Amino acid sequence: MAFGGWNDAGEAASAALTHLLDMGESAAHQPIAVFDAEDFYDFQVNRPIVSTNSVRGREISWPTTHVYGLSTPKFSFDLVLVAGPEPSMKWKTFARELLDLADDLDVSMIISLGSLLADIPHTRPITVTASGATPEIAHRLKVAVSDYQGPTGILGAIQDTALRRGIDAISLWAAIPHYASITPSPKATLALINALEDFLDVSIPQTDLPDMARSWEIAVDELASEDSDIADYVRQLESTRDETDLPEASGDSIARDFERYLRRKESE
Repeated sequence: MAFGGWNDAGEAASAALTHLLDMGESAAHQPIAVFDAEDFYDFQVNRPIVSTNSVRGREISWPTTHVYGLSTPKFSFDLVLVAGPEPSMKWKTFARELLDLADDLDVSMIISLGSLLADIPHTRPITVTASGATPEIAHRLKVAVSDYQGPTGILGAIQDTALRRGIDAISLWAAIPHYASITPSPKATLALINALEDFLDVSIPQTDLPDMARSWEIAVDELASEDSDIADYVRQLESTRDETDLPEASGDSIARDFERYLRRKESE
């Protein structure tokens, strides 16, 4: 699941959901549910959009949450995808209704995707942090234990509800350079897709995401070259990142890339 807004810097997480919905021949999706917009959204915060077409004339599209079933015959499981703007109100009710639906669909695990702004250089790989809410879940699923304290979004509310119901839930968060938060951020979206591949041990078609990620990095390079202050700041971030990255971490990254390559070869 991914929600636009507070949990979605650079729209990286919501773009990852869109990418999954458009996996082509390897998957097929169908709508399962749509949440009633008036129950959960403040239309002065998320305003409806008016559009026109030759068939229906003027039409209003209301902000809401959509739930899709994604049949993935190449995987050993299917996916349920949840996407929409972050709800404005009644988070407890929203989380309860969403988890009721998850129970009806026999969902075994919830994976939430998010993205946040951070002090990192755009020239290095995007870091994705995988975390669980409790030490037991983190140990069993081989992810970090979340130690975040502070304001939370709808993802935190849903994860807490899942925990209380005994449903496994983890979060994958991509860090985006705060000086390059222009949308979209395909390099962060690609990092989330790769992290999802690694966690689920599957191969997900990348389509044009790698090319879009390279174009994004080139565009930010040009931005930095036009501003000496940004260029100096990027060099400082690069130095800090390179000093803190351990050689073992680089080795792990190479191993993950090779494993993804093997998975893609097997799925061809």
